Amino acid sequence: MPDVKKITTHTLQKMKASGEKISMLTAYDFSFARIFDAAGIDVILVGDSASNVMAGHETTVPITMEQMIYHAQSVVRGINRCLVVVDLPFGTYQGNSGNALANAIRVMKETGGHSIKLEGGEEVVDSIRTIVQAGIPVMGHLGLTPQSIYKFGTYSVRAKEEEEAAKLKRDALLLQEAGCFGVVLEKIPAALAKEVTESLHIPTIGIGAGPHCDGQVLVMHDMLGINNEFNPRFLRKYANLHQVITAGVQQYIADVRSKDFPNETEQY
Repeated sequence: MPDVKKITTHTLQKMKASGEKISMLTAYDFSFARIFDAAGIDVILVGDSASNVMAGHETTVPITMEQMIYHAQSVVRGINRCLVVVDLPFGTYQGNSGNALANAIRVMKETGGHSIKLEGGEEVVDSIRTIVQAGIPVMGHLGLTPQSIYKFGTYSVRAKEEEEAAKLKRDALLLQEAGCFGVVLEKIPAALAKEVTESLHIPTIGIGAGPHCDGQVLVMHDMLGINNEFNPRFLRKYANLHQVITAGVQQYIADVRSKDFPNETEQY
């Protein structure tokens, strides 16, 4: 079997330096992770969006460490070459850097993932520093931070006002200084994302942040058209699996009822 060149945080740094765009998708289980990895994806994010798309919660807040670890273990078993980033869930890193480190260590030891991601700027810098100093790679996340939905009260575009934009720029530099290897920029104006991307030597990954980021990330259920209810402006649907799966299931039901399935070649 040929040697597989694994994607690392260093690879992403080189991709930014050479202007090569980074592709990132969420995944939550073995089967999809295996498909995405074989297709050539650079990074898989085991997102706390599992709270929405896998567990059916309204927000990302309820998902637990145990659930995130389960999803991440499943994903890691399916990959061969891509970088796996695991979200630390809400409440596991805010306010106490000792707790943050303990939870980050637990994710790394129990899942086999390669790095963790957490949301926020100046408020979580101490946690980031502590985790990075222990040798664990950290990806930051600024702009719309879904774990803070009850604080914002809305999923609308962030940092449109000058004050919030200035804080985001400061936070991005703080995250870089604290040792983050990259940062997700979610739902912010494209011009601001361009400015932040150019100010950093670490890669930016955009979602609803325009074309100037060093890479892009989407939730797999959205871009594959599994989830029909979510249609923000930034989303491009690359398939309509909702339609394909519905048609397949309906055909199966019809074949069972008509006694067409199983036929003579489908029995022993």
